Amino acid sequence: MRTGMFALALGLVAPVFLPALPSVGWLLALLVAGSLCLPSRYWPMGMLLLGFCWACWSAQRALDDRLPATLDGRTLWLEGQVVGLPTRTAQGVRFELAQPHSRRAELPQRLQLSWFDGPTLHAGERWRLAVTLQRPAGLLNPHAADREAQLLARRIGATGTVKAGRVLAALQPGWRGALRERLLAVDAFGQQAALVALILGDGAGLGREQWQALQATGTVHLLVISGQHIGLVAGLLYALIAGLARWGLWPGRWPWLPFACVIALGAALGYGWLAGWGVPVQRACLMLAVVLLWRLRFRQLGAGFALLLAFDLVLLAEPLAALLPGFWLSFSAVAVLIYCFAARLGAWRPWQAWTRAQWVIAVGLLPVLLATGLPVSVSAPLANLLAVPWVSVAVLPLALLGTLLLPLGGVGEALLWIAGGLLEILFRLLTWIAHWRPAWQPPALPLWSWILVSLGTLLLLMPRGVPLRAPGGALLLALWVPRDMPQFGEAQVWHLDVGQGLAVLLRTQNHSLLYDAGPVRGENDLGERVVLPTLRKLGIDQLDLLLVSHAHADHAGGARAIASGLPVQQVLGGEVLDDLPMQPCRSGQRWTWDGVHFSLWRWADARSSNDGSCVLLVEAQGERLLLAGDMEAAAERAWLGAHEAQRIDWLQAPHHGSRSSSTEAFIAATAPRGVLISRGRNNSFGHPHAQVLERYRQHGLAVHDTAREGALRLLLGAGQNVESVRQQRRFWRTP
Repeated sequence: MRTGMFALALGLVAPVFLPALPSVGWLLALLVAGSLCLPSRYWPMGMLLLGFCWACWSAQRALDDRLPATLDGRTLWLEGQVVGLPTRTAQGVRFELAQPHSRRAELPQRLQLSWFDGPTLHAGERWRLAVTLQRPAGLLNPHAADREAQLLARRIGATGTVKAGRVLAALQPGWRGALRERLLAVDAFGQQAALVALILGDGAGLGREQWQALQATGTVHLLVISGQHIGLVAGLLYALIAGLARWGLWPGRWPWLPFACVIALGAALGYGWLAGWGVPVQRACLMLAVVLLWRLRFRQLGAGFALLLAFDLVLLAEPLAALLPGFWLSFSAVAVLIYCFAARLGAWRPWQAWTRAQWVIAVGLLPVLLATGLPVSVSAPLANLLAVPWVSVAVLPLALLGTLLLPLGGVGEALLWIAGGLLEILFRLLTWIAHWRPAWQPPALPLWSWILVSLGTLLLLMPRGVPLRAPGGALLLALWVPRDMPQFGEAQVWHLDVGQGLAVLLRTQNHSLLYDAGPVRGENDLGERVVLPTLRKLGIDQLDLLLVSHAHADHAGGARAIASGLPVQQVLGGEVLDDLPMQPCRSGQRWTWDGVHFSLWRWADARSSNDGSCVLLVEAQGERLLLAGDMEAAAERAWLGAHEAQRIDWLQAPHHGSRSSSTEAFIAATAPRGVLISRGRNNSFGHPHAQVLERYRQHGLAVHDTAREGALRLLLGAGQNVESVRQQRRFWRTP
């Protein structure tokens, strides 16, 4: 039976690794083959094929429900119902719309929308909205989270921005919305948003500093309702009934174990209902139900059997859950605990079991964190050792009890006030730990190195005295494999995907340079959120030069985050930035790194910030790249006048392909092989302009666009073509 269940699990997970889903014909053939295998001795193969077909069919349904390409970027009037808890942000409101209807087009079943400066919305209301729709997509950078996969896993068929709207059916806030407003109104030491996250599973109100502290200390799971919270509520009631039975206070005519299991499951389902019954909560409740059933009837099969059964049931219910890192983290954590605590000789004292549990989870989850590209919290064992009992034993019971007693007025508010005070102490402690030991973002590992680290982890978690345990620690040294560096005389160029902005990494054999740092829009700092993590995953631990072309926010916005997050030896800029020590860019500055030549130019007579961009020319073994910033027609003419006629192989499209740049004379004189465009999808500026694209095509330029291809990679000096992240095919990535 275990063999069949394991085969089913492999089949359900397999589509995640496919570049494209099989056709309907292939699926039908595999379905027939799997059905024929079931009655024979090859029944495990039949389970694998049936699981694979089910997962592929479910994924294809989600893909078919995406917004058609013909509607991408179009504005439509539509009607739909608000679902879930709309989230108020600094810029407006973000919400989901179910069953949208438009007379002009067929729409996906679920949309995720943003309304800048929008009104207050409530779940259940019907609205008529003018929405600019976009196909599900996100920034696509090397070794980074794939937002397109996350949207597909949530079955979001399109995103969009609301331009106008009116309510068709106004409603009072639903019970969850009303409860959220009630919780936000209590006095809780400023931790009302944390209470809402803990009770209702809505963490959108948490501040940036709070999220940073949670992520740096590996304690995000404490404020995001997960299996831990569901298990705690169920475990408290289970332990209460078991204690009553042990003390002789439980009615003898009632078997305590079935009652304990049923009441514990009922409490978990009630908490899940309170939390909005999201996918993580559904997964946790299903896992708990399997564990309780195993405890009640099937303990002889072992804890691993219950985990495998829960794994299969979760994926049968939602095969796309395998696209989410949280799915792998939750099951891996339980599997590590079973691996380390089951079948051990001798008993540990409670304090030993608790401290060792934190250690084994920190070590055991390392391969999963590396595979998903998540940061590794060095302080997580210590932080969780303190924070988990603090939240589980003190904060959560008080918060839930206070919520239940809110109708009594002062009693419920007093309990929530105490819970808020405990959360305030917790966040002060986590913030201190986060500053003391920040999270570590390890460089992305090659497959062979990851396999060695995973093997070392398994060996290291073996019981003491096992002969192969000691070499496990040595295998973890594969975390620090030599980086893939360019050869002498070559430069590796990463043109990052930062939306409507610019960030280009250039790396020689021993040096690294960042040209522009990505945009900032309000609180959304892509330098901090995208550029800095990507640099670390690419193995950049310091920058020799940060070069900021000019002071516009789409180029210079992330510079401060970069300078504070990485050691930077020197900062140059076309314009001076406040609070950032930097030197001015001057024409004629030249230097050579590892056989690669760099030279700067800036138009001294520029009358605009764009024309005053600091321009960088890079030459590697005769192959040239020009990073032009936002210079426009006048600066292009000045550049041609200051340089002898010379061919440029690769050109960063000046000003994102604006009509005011990339003049006929400039393109004809430089005669590049290809052009690299950095811009946001369906941006409001209309970049790149159709006339500029036509000019590129007339001159035979290969056009590479981050909005369509994701981050672009070029090995300058090797005579190769540009590669893009989207060329790494996945079935959920739109071409």
